[in-house]
Amino acid sequence: MGRKSDARERILEAGTALFQQRAYASIGVAEICTAAGVPKGSFYHFFPSKQALALEVINAHWIKQGAQWSGILTSSEPALDRLRKLFLATAEVQTTALKGTGSVTGCLFGNLALEVSAQDNPVRERLQQIFEEQIDLLEATVREGAAAGEFAGVDPRGAAKSIVAQIEGMVLFAKLFNDPGQLDALWQNSLALLGLQPAPAA
Repeated sequence: MGRKSDARERILEAGTALFQQRAYASIGVAEICTAAGVPKGSFYHFFPSKQALALEVINAHWIKQGAQWSGILTSSEPALDRLRKLFLATAEVQTTALKGTGSVTGCLFGNLALEVSAQDNPVRERLQQIFEEQIDLLEATVREGAAAGEFAGVDPRGAAKSIVAQIEGMVLFAKLFNDPGQLDALWQNSLALLGLQPAPAA
């Protein structure tokens, strides 16, 4: 029996890397195939269009990121400790990208949302679902923290939505300035969103 082809995985990897580095509209199927080292016929064997690949890339990325978020936010630790760990993990992704590629890649979901939200309904709708799932995870954590007396007088859904927006905004700044240090303010800003006094600067 011949060796199983890994063409599909290589196309996914190439698409993920390119969508993180460059504008979606500027990337063509031919470039993706070149980066993956496969002929165009192989691309269309697995994906009917660039949009189909983008959706697959988004789903694969969320499976990985969602598992990380769930692992952190559903632990038995206090809610504030879980949130702190999520922020540290977010910063670590950008720091690792900078070390590996020389550039902060930002958030794949945020990058695509900025560009295709008004052009591509299937991609936009999938991104909306993912952001809602992120908000759901954070809302549950905020509710647990409130129930445990870690913070009070906060709207869990509103706070969760604001924290997701804070994460996306600070990651965008990190990409713009090519500096993961932009994320250092995330913790104090989120404490303020939870109605807590910001932690003193180290």
